[in-house]
This record gives sequence, structure tokens and C-alpha cells, in this order.
Amino acid sequence: MSERNVQGFIKDLVTTNDVVLFMKGNKFFPACGFSARSVQILNQTGVKYETFDVLSDMEVRQGIKDYASWPTIPQLYVRGEFLGGSDIMMEMFQNGELATALAGDDS
Repeated sequence: MSERNVQGFIKDLVTTNDVVLFMKGNKFFPACGFSARSVQILNQTGVKYETFDVLSDMEVRQGIKDYASWPTIPQLYVRGEFLGGSDIMMEMFQNGELATALAGDDS
């Protein structure tokens, strides 16, 4: 996959799914602690979400870092918008911002 195709693939994933988590492993078998924590947070919200295992595709693993200009994985996207990694997700979960973002409430 060329760099242009990788970016197109990523854009398609984040815009055709309401909630996507790019992670190591998948929601059933996270492959790192940060990914596991991100899955736990999303599971606690009850939101339906998709995951993409970056360990299954090295081009996407690098491409997602370039896509958001964010150096680490996991990365959470809600309705095409990058929200952050596991630390940001935890902070947003604790202060209620994540529930607001997931509900689509812009107020």
C-alpha cells in the first residue's frame, strides 16, 4: 500500500465508523496495557466501537501516527475526529467529556 493509499484507508475507517480505536491487538485480546485500558474505558461507556489492530499492518501502524501527527498508539477517533490516546481518554472519561463526545453533544 502506498503512503497515499494508507492515508486513504485510515480516512475511510475513521469517517465510516462513528467510533474507531487504533490499538495493539483487538477489543477481545488487547496486546498492550495502554490498549487494554482504552478498551476498558470504551466498554464502560457502553458505546459501540470498532478496532483496528496496528500490529497486523505495519504501514497502517506508521500511517496512523502520521495521520493525526500523534506518536503513540492507541488512538481514538469519534466521528472522524481524533480525541487522543489512553491517558487523554482516561482524563476525558473521568471528567465526563468522553461521554459528551461519544453522545455527539456539542454543547
